[in-house]
Amino acid sequence: MSFQFPALQLPTLQKRSEGQAVIAWQKFLLEHDFPVAAVDGDFGNITYEATRKYQTSNGLTATGIVDTNTYQKALTQGFAIYFAIYANAAKKLLAYLNFTDELVKDLQKSLTAIASLNPALVVDGDFGPNSIRGLAEAYKKRDIHFRTELAQQLSLATKAKLGSDFDLALDNINEYAQKLRQRLSGEHWVNAFPESDSIDDLAAPFRQKVQAFARALNDAGATINIASVLRPPERAYLMHYAFIISKNEIAAKDVPPLPNVDIIWQHYTNAASVQAAEQMVEAYNIAFRPALVSRHTQGLAIDWEITWEGTLQIKNAKGNIVSINEPLTSYENSDLWQVGQSFGVIKLTSDRPHWSNDGH
Repeated sequence: MSFQFPALQLPTLQKRSEGQAVIAWQKFLLEHDFPVAAVDGDFGNITYEATRKYQTSNGLTATGIVDTNTYQKALTQGFAIYFAIYANAAKKLLAYLNFTDELVKDLQKSLTAIASLNPALVVDGDFGPNSIRGLAEAYKKRDIHFRTELAQQLSLATKAKLGSDFDLALDNINEYAQKLRQRLSGEHWVNAFPESDSIDDLAAPFRQKVQAFARALNDAGATINIASVLRPPERAYLMHYAFIISKNEIAAKDVPPLPNVDIIWQHYTNAASVQAAEQMVEAYNIAFRPALVSRHTQGLAIDWEITWEGTLQIKNAKGNIVSINEPLTSYENSDLWQVGQSFGVIKLTSDRPHWSNDGH
């Protein structure tokens, strides 16, 4: 391999270092099973110890300093991709892979060709933000065929220039494109930051009120199906901005970032950004505008359905037996709502599964 290490312009990282390069290093460590607690761009004691463990594991002197020797080892394990993504260094990555301006132009033309990008990428040899979005879009469209088709499309001149490094350079570009695509918004994000379905995760004293109501339901022979209890703030963020992007209330490029949510909202075109947000809204099954802070994020709400057969004989909070008939679901039975309210678990009538501490 004859890639150009100096082209990356990698800074030495050590305790008290800060910034995007630190974020790239922390992401690299974390995804190679060296935990760093938080990917926050702050090279503190935990990142220092994780770096030492990485160095020891790879036969390097455990200094805790990310120097040339450490970088060169990490580059053989894909660090250049992390640096390109998290330090906004796509141009440096391509220079590292021996892509001159003419080769970058060929890459831009080839991406437009294999993915039928509309509008076409500007062929200027400057692989800036729009070219990066075009790369992600090309991978989104071609997926597992991306590498093969790009290899076929790139010119003979590019292949001759890169020589024996062509395949490895293409491997790096393919991995970079794949990671960008994984970060793009879309329905696959619904599996990230799952909600809890355990009553035990609710906040006190609402937790005890729900537990008491649930005991009464179980004693009466009702069936309880819990959909959601505690919603992580990261999930609330994803749901909230997916909804308002889908309604064209905010441009994808203007969505503020949230630490620990490694999402790219802005696709190659605005239409693609909106479409991906719409897919997220559908996948989340969002019926109402999700709030960034809500009873769910505070542990003060539960989404569940309660069903029964025949007449439900249930004790309310005062110990009085209440007979509840049809409809045989908590979604629609206002008599059951009254029993829940006696325990301090209040139904939001406009949202079929939703109960909370105050009916909101």
